[in-house]
Amino acid sequence: MIKESYIYEEKNWDKPFDLTLDSQNTLIICFGSTELSDIQDGLDLLTNSFSNSNIIGCSTSGEIKDEMLYEKSLVVMVIKFQSTTLKLSSQTITNSDQSFQIGENISKNLLDENLKAIFILADGLNTNGSTLTKGLNKNIANNIVITGGLAGDDANFAKTWVLANGKPLPNHIVAVGFYGDNFRIAYGSQGGWKKFGIDRVVTKSQGNVLYELDNKPALEIYKTYLGESSNELPFSGLLYPLMIKETGDLESKVRTILAVNEDEQSITFAGDIPNNSEVMFMRASFAELIAGALEAGEKLKSFNYQGEVAVNIAISCVGRKLVLAHKTEDELEVVHELNGENIEQIGYYSYGELSPLANGFCDLHNQTMTITRFWEIEPKNEN
Repeated sequence: MIKESYIYEEKNWDKPFDLTLDSQNTLIICFGSTELSDIQDGLDLLTNSFSNSNIIGCSTSGEIKDEMLYEKSLVVMVIKFQSTTLKLSSQTITNSDQSFQIGENISKNLLDENLKAIFILADGLNTNGSTLTKGLNKNIANNIVITGGLAGDDANFAKTWVLANGKPLPNHIVAVGFYGDNFRIAYGSQGGWKKFGIDRVVTKSQGNVLYELDNKPALEIYKTYLGESSNELPFSGLLYPLMIKETGDLESKVRTILAVNEDEQSITFAGDIPNNSEVMFMRASFAELIAGALEAGEKLKSFNYQGEVAVNIAISCVGRKLVLAHKTEDELEVVHELNGENIEQIGYYSYGELSPLANGFCDLHNQTMTITRFWEIEPKNEN
């Protein structure tokens, strides 16, 4: 595997492209500004220069390159695989109710006896991330790793785009399948948020829309926790996510707000909020979030990585960025410091992260630092 990273900012690329990397076995991952006017010229040059490569990406709430945070930029990782083959699958999504079916369609399209992993990027506003992963998991065994994230839009919740074969599109989901015995993947995900207040029970919800907690209007209760910050919803809701625990589940999951409806007194989250589940309001400190990021990076040590050339994709939630503020790069530094000399890192701040649970099946995470590592091992000598 050969890799090369680039960054486009202030209308300039940091260095010339290595065009020897352009091939059908090349994956180019791009994370960039929601405002396409900031990056369109650079994106056009990239796609025209790498006409044979598979190009994916999405808009962000901040771009990551190694231990640095960027805004209004385009960060790019070009990965030319030696023996791994690739396949792209993409679909349009216009409302969250389509999420399960689209996930199932994508997994069916990518499924093959040689499939080892899927990396997926989805519209950040119309996608129900938890039902998307249920659709992806329906026909996929838990030994096939699925990771990825939801596109971001700073903290504006107005528009996102997803890059499918080099074209930035609204209302879109794109996934890439990795095939071959020499491909390797590792992952880690951790939050760092702590609960406050009492546990509550979901008494009315539909999909990812929460209507009532303890038989009281959900938005009314939520506003009592936010106080004056409730005037800044849904933005301020990123600072106070919701942890849910379903009956029979071994792991709790965090959900973050996408929208509120004053007339219905409801809250729309990035993933499902099942009826009768227990929920807790969450908050965090600088130290807790940075410790969570470090723990996510430490989890990659449990995989059999032996110092090969590798790429880390770091996807962290925009809510973490809002809490950390000027200390945001601290969480990037603790993750980057764990990387060996052959590992480069890009990533972005998102509206949701996708990574396996302890049972091996992918699910939606919110307010986490989630890391995916790709690499290849040397082909076995059959002589």
